[in-house]
Amino acid sequence: MSRGIGKAAYKPVGVLMGIAAGTVAGAIFRQVWKMTAGDGEAPSATDEDRGWGEVLAAAALQGAIFAVVRAAVDRGGAVGVRRFTGSWPD
Repeated sequence: MSRGIGKAAYKPVGVLMGIAAGTVAGAIFRQVWKMTAGDGEAPSATDEDRGWGEVLAAAALQGAIFAVVRAAVDRGGAVGVRRFTGSWPD
């Protein structure tokens, strides 16, 4: 099969998996934050009761978790598309 078929097949899969990845990453982040920081909610950037260090640490942790989950989901989706179509999506 041509590369275009794999790429076209991956587009709808990628969109749905991206939404799922965001949801999963958010849930993982909330659990990791509870375990590491000891409080229920991560600070937002505009929370005046939290310091710079805590706000930036939360943002870095959230970004790292999201990036890892998204990469795992994207890679798994690409492998699935290749198994289904016979070509790797670019």
